[in-house]
Amino acid sequence: MDRVHVSTHPLVLHKLALLRSEQTEPKKFRELVREIAQLLFYEATQDLSLAPMTVQTPLGPADGQEVAERVGIMPILRAGLGMSEAVVEILPTVHVWHLGLYRDHETLQPVTYYNKLPAQPDIDLSIIVDPMLATGGSAVAAVDILKDWGAKRIKFLGLIAAPEGVRTLTEAHPDVDIYLAAIDSHLNARGYIVPGLGDAGDRQFGTG
Repeated sequence: MDRVHVSTHPLVLHKLALLRSEQTEPKKFRELVREIAQLLFYEATQDLSLAPMTVQTPLGPADGQEVAERVGIMPILRAGLGMSEAVVEILPTVHVWHLGLYRDHETLQPVTYYNKLPAQPDIDLSIIVDPMLATGGSAVAAVDILKDWGAKRIKFLGLIAAPEGVRTLTEAHPDVDIYLAAIDSHLNARGYIVPGLGDAGDRQFGTG
């Protein structure tokens, strides 16, 4: 579990409570998803390599640094879209690939229906973004796809996880770092995180 990072930042915890509330309407829910995702992305990228650069200020040249690694994010459709937009705002140079997975409600297993990875890997760090880490099936499938593609360094960025999902992902891929705002109690019989926040996609897009 050394690779599982659960944020203790006061802003993350405050915004997470608002995100959970059933009184939070879709517009505010999307804003909170974006804000929490940016805070977690900040925590997940503290080990990025830097390269020296020089910039010209109004008073003269100044030494600075720039991100030296190529970062790619893979939002799992559709719930991951709100998180990916937040990451692009904070690091506009990221590559964005989309992966379409849905969970079969009978088997609770992921089914892939869309994959927009380029032919050859061209990044240094891949980050999967998905608000919920429930059974872990979709996350494991996404990591499998990235590794088959050739990705070497992979992280998972989510909002809320169930212990079952964390365990499934870490057992299948112990080399993947996991960044979360919370790990909740358990999954219910339908595969939803308890207490969780409901269906993250429905709540973002008002389709519940």
